[in-house]
Amino acid sequence: MSVTVQTGVFDAGAALSAFTQALPDAGGVVSFTGIARMDNGKTQMLELEAYLGFTEPWIETLIEEARTRFSLSGVRVIHRVGSILPGEAIVFVATAAAHRRQAFEGADFLMDHLKSRAPFWKKEHGPDGARWIEPRQADYQDLTRWTRDQTPK
Repeated sequence: MSVTVQTGVFDAGAALSAFTQALPDAGGVVSFTGIARMDNGKTQMLELEAYLGFTEPWIETLIEEARTRFSLSGVRVIHRVGSILPGEAIVFVATAAAHRRQAFEGADFLMDHLKSRAPFWKKEHGPDGARWIEPRQADYQDLTRWTRDQTPK
């Protein structure tokens, strides 16, 4: 399966190892792991919500676009939902291609879309209570690199 949306902690190193071993003919493999951070010492927990049954097909469609656009031979996405503590992995993206540039661009494309457009809702819990987090303007700017007709929402 290319996409897993899960509540439990995952091991990004093990995911990368399994991904790489399954693609012995790949010329390049790129991975990214997003980690929950303690934002200025204030974030005590992140809470991510998704509409399961809708989110996975949305990501699969994105993966197919990346496969076609960058000639990827393999893609793996793992995304957490639920309660996530600082230091825990939130998202893992790995791409494989015949050449490094394709793998790098494919991973970057996927992360830009996951960060700004994916159907996840993120809430930060800290000493002052909870607040919903929206993508930053810089996240939307990153997204515009991939298409001119894409309007940030």
